[in-house]
Amino acid sequence: MKKFLISLFITSMFLSACSSSDDSGETSSDGFDRKAMLENLADNIVIPSYQSFSSDMNALKDATSNFITNTNDNNLVTLREVWSGAYIAWQSVSMFEIGKAEELSFRNYMNVYPVNTTEIEANINSGQYDLTRVSLQDEQGFAALDYLINGLSDTDAQIVALYTNDTNGSKYKNYISALVDRMDTLTKEVVSDWTSGYRDTFVNNSGASATSSVDKIVNDFIFHYEKHLRAGKIGIPAGVFATQTFDDKVEAFYKGDLSKSLFNANLTAMQDFFNGKHFDSNTRGESFSTYLNFLNTIKEGEDLVEIINNQFNESRTTASNLNNSFSTQVKTNNNLMLNTYDELQKNVVHLKVDMLQAFSVSVDFQDADGD
Repeated sequence: MKKFLISLFITSMFLSACSSSDDSGETSSDGFDRKAMLENLADNIVIPSYQSFSSDMNALKDATSNFITNTNDNNLVTLREVWSGAYIAWQSVSMFEIGKAEELSFRNYMNVYPVNTTEIEANINSGQYDLTRVSLQDEQGFAALDYLINGLSDTDAQIVALYTNDTNGSKYKNYISALVDRMDTLTKEVVSDWTSGYRDTFVNNSGASATSSVDKIVNDFIFHYEKHLRAGKIGIPAGVFATQTFDDKVEAFYKGDLSKSLFNANLTAMQDFFNGKHFDSNTRGESFSTYLNFLNTIKEGEDLVEIINNQFNESRTTASNLNNSFSTQVKTNNNLMLNTYDELQKNVVHLKVDMLQAFSVSVDFQDADGD
């Protein structure tokens, strides 16, 4: 009897180990072809989104170089336009904190806001700074550029004067150049990793364990939706997690009229990803939505995919009433920000509870805002 029990224990442990480490099978126990979904996400959304964003970063680098070489009002305006375009493009890739992006902490170096303007000025004055340091994440990226091309003064002429004066002009030029070079380098590293090997690693890791690509990308998607779209862009400025509002903690604070466009771009990118919509195309492939449909996921008599998409659309409709400047919106009628937050919050439940349960995926991040 003792030998039988030992044999049974060993067998059960072996089967458990096989089940928990199954990261390479094309299908999960529910029969859905996870590998096909990962192929569509990687080949038709993630990689082309990154490649397009990299092109925008190249344009930003060129516009920055032109402004430094010929520092005038016209080139400042052009730099702002290219920066805005790249910032909007960033919204299509910011959710993909996986692979090299996770390793580099890509998102935190590219788009932490608000920035520490006191430290930025100290860096410029000293000429001594190491942009690879974690402590300098709030002194670089898109938000730092926002300050340097929009927030230094009230007029274009005065901003240009800061870049051309004999005292610190060259230091300002060196700093803005260093920021853009750093952003461009990080972007190229992430794109190169996806196109030179990580794509296959991502696609082939299609099993059902906590370390599989499906578990990781689903968690990353929900984390970004909850923490960066819902909380970062709307909830924190609106004072949802505090006893006061923060009109200075909006995205693109110094530009003023861009925060709504950035929000809309990110919301749309997230809905498109959920539906497997190819980048810059109306074609769709295997995705979270097709996975849920395969499982015939119903909530209270309604199709969960339809519920989630309807809620994405409700959030977009509510946000359409917001001012182009979220800072202005917070100061003039914060209730509209709170209404948008409430609509976004409804999908947290659908995604984080209902979708995760359907996929048999566990949450791999901690909550910090009481939701």
